Amino acid sequence: MSDILLVVFAVVFVLGVAINIHEFGHFAVARLLGMRVEAFSFFGIGPRIWGFKRGHTDYRISAIPLGAYVKLYGDEATAPLEGGESEGEKVPDEELYELRPRWQKFLVMLGGPFMNIVLALAIPFATALWFGVPSVPAPIVGSVVQGGAAQQAGLKPGDRIVEFDGIKDPTWTQVMENALLLPGMETPIVVEREGKRVRMAITPGEIVNNGNKLGDLQMEPDAGVQAVVIGRIQEGMPAAESDLAVGDRITSVNGQTVRNIEEMQRIVKDSKGEPISLVVNRNGETREVSTRAEKTEQGYLIGIAFESGTLEPVGFVGATTHAFNENWRILRLTGKAFGQMFAGERSVKEGGIAGPVGIVQIIATIVRDVGIGGLFYILMVISLNLGIFNLLPIPLLDGGQIAVLGIEAVLAMFGLTLSVAVKEKIQLAGLAIILLLMVVVLYFDISRLIG
Repeated sequence: MSDILLVVFAVVFVLGVAINIHEFGHFAVARLLGMRVEAFSFFGIGPRIWGFKRGHTDYRISAIPLGAYVKLYGDEATAPLEGGESEGEKVPDEELYELRPRWQKFLVMLGGPFMNIVLALAIPFATALWFGVPSVPAPIVGSVVQGGAAQQAGLKPGDRIVEFDGIKDPTWTQVMENALLLPGMETPIVVEREGKRVRMAITPGEIVNNGNKLGDLQMEPDAGVQAVVIGRIQEGMPAAESDLAVGDRITSVNGQTVRNIEEMQRIVKDSKGEPISLVVNRNGETREVSTRAEKTEQGYLIGIAFESGTLEPVGFVGATTHAFNENWRILRLTGKAFGQMFAGERSVKEGGIAGPVGIVQIIATIVRDVGIGGLFYILMVISLNLGIFNLLPIPLLDGGQIAVLGIEAVLAMFGLTLSVAVKEKIQLAGLAIILLLMVVVLYFDISRLIG
């Protein structure tokens, strides 16, 4: 029961923060420009269920659980979706949204996506400034899985990857992330071996994670020597049934000394469920612990998470660079996945598009495997995607309303205007599109869950 409550809390936290920071962006810009805000719905659209009033603004919870919204006096185009038209006292013309110049309306619409992007940048910036940034292993092959994709391609320990899928001088992270989107696809790779460059092709193996087909190169980097310390033990897995404890430093597995986390993971996966003998150091005392690996979607695992690898301290400039790089990495991979779908190289079902069920699944998995701290990363990803998605020119979204402002500007050149009735029809059409998209992603969520 406590696990269910934890997941509910995690979902409410992530989605609540991402959605409300978006609406706060609209609210803040409107108030900054002197517009009067009629309502701020923290949850849902449509008729008001509950709320309280402060000043001229009604802070409320609404009936239809589709996000949240900010309602400005004078903006009646979305009134049918937001619980009716404005009523009550006469509002001064200078505080009405509808009578403001278009550039001010544009800024109000832009405020929501802007705040989502700011939040997405702020999370990695703050963590980098406070904790440091993880050291990224050099693109040098440390080990390959017997019979795996890397070995079949001819890769050997010690090879330095100098080009992968057209990317020159990639980091190890870039190689692994690009491979995720290339399952079963022959991919060019260039390695440096004994001072010479060797061209070859590698076909990433296929793994399935939460119903999504992903690519796996089946090799590990040469991470050097690093402490292998247990940071978390997953309930219901073999490690929880053994004598392992958080803080244990693993020194050897099945008699083999482990230099880093990657070596530890490789030995566990190669065990294929056979008994595993671990030697751990606990508070200066050496102990031998027996356990086994259980087969999961990610391969054979014993159910432990490790403490973060080496973190390198950075200053303001380094943290800023890290924040932009993290967000650009997410955008690039998302764009590449969508490009593959439109090109027919990847089905929509395998494209990683997550609806309500999929998002809850992802959040639940992160809470289970990483803990509460992992929610900030998924919050960054969702906030960034929410900000970018809302800029699409779909009616009802901010991008659609910005497009309407552009249409109005063009019509104004010819002395024409869009009536409120037309704007209402545009918004209702947008609602229909959004509902259709939700039905589609919900279908793929459920089909992946059943599959």
